[in-house]
Amino acid sequence: MPALSLPAPAHISAQIPRNTAHLLRGLVVTLAVFLAVLLAIILTRPAWAAGLDKRIGWEVHQTDKSYAALLRDVLAAVKAEGLSVVTQAGPTRGAAARGITIPGNRVIGVFNNDYALRVLALSTAAMIEAPIRLYVTEGGDGTASLSYKKPSHVFTPYLNEGGTQLMQIAAELDQRFAAIARAARD
Repeated sequence: MPALSLPAPAHISAQIPRNTAHLLRGLVVTLAVFLAVLLAIILTRPAWAAGLDKRIGWEVHQTDKSYAALLRDVLAAVKAEGLSVVTQAGPTRGAAARGITIPGNRVIGVFNNDYALRVLALSTAAMIEAPIRLYVTEGGDGTASLSYKKPSHVFTPYLNEGGTQLMQIAAELDQRFAAIARAARD
């Protein structure tokens, strides 16, 4: 018996190309999303390792030292430079107490009373920036870095009140922070 060929009903034959096109669009979108996620995973680093050195006004000093060694050396360099550690904070110990392991991370607030009185005489508002912070972070490779916002950058918003005298103080602090970084790094 010869094969019987019946034409497809009009409502089915009209939908085949549209469904195929819809499926292809969906496949392309899914593939694009997959590739974007894959690239994001490959090209990004964890938040704690993100490029601090790419920030305006920041100084970043990479070292070969361990986190503990750099932290110890930063604290010694602050004292040697005639400044005081006013505050220290970091999530590393608290996370460990909760059973969570994260890279070493410590913020160290540094200033002294002489600078506090000099800044306060020029701008009450500028004192919100004291103490100026140093930031010690541990990298994924076991080394650590020291980062900080330059004091001249930190005090720039208060130029209208403190003027050139405030910027002179900030320049002095820039030199002291650079000396701390050199001593801690070496």
